[in-house]
Amino acid sequence: SQDFDALIAGSPKLIRNLSISGRRKVPKKEMYIEVKPELIELSEVLSSLRITQEQLVIIGILVGTDYAPGVKGIGPKTALKLVRQHKTLEKVLEHIDWQSEIPAEAIFEFLTNPPVLKDYKLEWRKPEYEGLFEFMVEEHDFSAKRVKKVIERLQAAKKGTQSSLKGWLEK
Repeated sequence: SQDFDALIAGSPKLIRNLSISGRRKVPKKEMYIEVKPELIELSEVLSSLRITQEQLVIIGILVGTDYAPGVKGIGPKTALKLVRQHKTLEKVLEHIDWQSEIPAEAIFEFLTNPPVLKDYKLEWRKPEYEGLFEFMVEEHDFSAKRVKKVIERLQAAKKGTQSSLKGWLEK
């Protein structure tokens, strides 16, 4: 994943820039940059920052995540300083102007104890190629040409039999 929120959610390892092509499109631009896989280990991040997992969640709440808007004027350095100084969400909140309509405590609870379905059933359905194209290209700025090519490969693979992942990748 490219999303650091995986660390906030407690993923012990995050691999970024895992790409067959070795390059990634710069969002909203027609250019690519070279990327190399990067392994980020949560325990090393916490150790190097001298914080706990809960404090990393507080930092995420302060700077903003996919689930929280963050606090205007607070970036990573200020958030880290506040967390190191005040330790808990309750004490950090005494020193900031929380303006979100969603209480910070509710966001913290969601991020530290997310709702998890234990009783579920996976259903395999026919792929929705049009929805996939719209999601990848229109919502996330992937190359229309490349997405179309992959969808065509998926459709072709669906028609025949496939003996290995290597064979599919070599097409």
